[in-house]
Amino acid sequence: MRRNFKSSLVLLGLIIIILVMAACAKEEPQRKVELTISAAASLTDALNDIQKMYEEKNPNVKLNFNFGASGALQQQIEQGAPADLFLSAAAKNLKALVDKQLIDTDKQTNLLSNELVVVVPADGGIALATENDLTKAEVKHVAVGIPESVPAGNYAKESLTNAKLWDSLQAKSVQGKDVRQVLQYVETGNADAGFVYKTDALTSDKVKIAFNVDPATYTAIQYPIGIVKATKHSKEAEDFYAYLQSQEALDVFVKYGFSVPAK
Repeated sequence: MRRNFKSSLVLLGLIIIILVMAACAKEEPQRKVELTISAAASLTDALNDIQKMYEEKNPNVKLNFNFGASGALQQQIEQGAPADLFLSAAAKNLKALVDKQLIDTDKQTNLLSNELVVVVPADGGIALATENDLTKAEVKHVAVGIPESVPAGNYAKESLTNAKLWDSLQAKSVQGKDVRQVLQYVETGNADAGFVYKTDALTSDKVKIAFNVDPATYTAIQYPIGIVKATKHSKEAEDFYAYLQSQEALDVFVKYGFSVPAK
């Protein structure tokens, strides 16, 4: 009888311990995983919208975006800067990381495409119809992203070189650290015209598109995405990588003027 009583007490004690531990586990908030996404500056608005949608559905994930010029972001990753995913505005920047085995070949894909345009201030900008018009005397400053690090600048240089205008426009050239700075130069009147993506032009009511740059004069604009090998959150990175390819996310990109390439 006494032994049964002791056994019952031990059993009761174990049950209490289990219940207390279960309650503690229930009360303890799940730790948030923070993902760092290095992304081309031209994706700022679309990704900010996507961030709200994704975090609402995934409360245990916090998205941190590092926006900048794709070339600069590529160098940061090469130098060991923390990043879980890389979304570039040029295929060559992501390919360079694949070649250096910093991104797996099977964990990268071409996500979006874009177009290059020339913008002028919305309030009475100079009438421009072609790249040749940039040589007009009234055009004092033309904003272009630094070609070595800003894909939009490299596309602009490629097009202007094909038109045999690059060298002659150097005296008017104002270089920006990324495409958003180029847009800002035109918005503030510090440049009479600027080469930006169509998507950037659509975000601002302070500029208007003067003309679309002939797509035959520059390399097709692609936005590839890849998962950085050094990520410490493989599952969460792969989940977000997959989400960016979902119809819900692609609809946001299309809303901001991006195109979805045929797979």
